[in-house]
Amino acid sequence: MEKLQLYMVGLIVDDMDASLDFYKRLGVDVPEDTDSAHVEIEMAGGMMLFLDSNPSRWDPEFIPSTGRGKVSSYRTVLEFYLETESKVEAKFDELVGYGYDGFRPPYPTGFGMTFAFVSDPDGNSILLSGVTATG
Repeated sequence: MEKLQLYMVGLIVDDMDASLDFYKRLGVDVPEDTDSAHVEIEMAGGMMLFLDSNPSRWDPEFIPSTGRGKVSSYRTVLEFYLETESKVEAKFDELVGYGYDGFRPPYPTGFGMTFAFVSDPDGNSILLSGVTATG
């Protein structure tokens, strides 16, 4: 069986400048030319870390927090890259079939990816991603 790739760990942040300052002080090599709403950082070993202050751009059903530290739709995201839209749909259906909470069925993003969200047994947000089929 092929090993599944944990592609990214994502953090939803309220204040991008404060978050970038924290991670720089922690020792993370944050790129100088960062976007004000979404920053992707390659970590040692190839894992990606992303910080995003406006996930509603890629998740139209995201509910933002009402202030620093307040609960939103989710605060962390573990992204598993499944390569294709059909694999995202199949894995989503499989997990929901086993009784896991599929809180966001597969949907196409505006940048050529298909995303779906499920919750693990502890309520952590799991993002399934793959390239959207064209045609």
